Amino acid sequence: MKNGYKLLWSDRALADLQNILTYLLENWTEKEVKIFARRLDKRLEAIRQNPKLFPAASQRKSIRRSVLTGHTVIYYETKEKVISIITLFDSRQDPKKLRLPR
Repeated sequence: MKNGYKLLWSDRALADLQNILTYLLENWTEKEVKIFARRLDKRLEAIRQNPKLFPAASQRKSIRRSVLTGHTVIYYETKEKVISIITLFDSRQDPKKLRLPR
């Protein structure tokens, strides 16, 4: 954490990650799962280094959205020196299912 930002995961985001990993482990090869994990780690590091790197979500301007893969979008919010991962949303779902906190 060179820039001092702390990364926190919401319970919802942790559950989303667990669901994604379970699906990947059941349907993809171990190599592909490792590629996904590396991509996620690199993206989180980019967010840590520059929280304003990605655009604001159209639903709420204080929340930013980063497209990780064609199916996974990271929603996060920055307050002071803390970046909160809100959800890892599966973009194949109905967008109405995306509920961002107020």
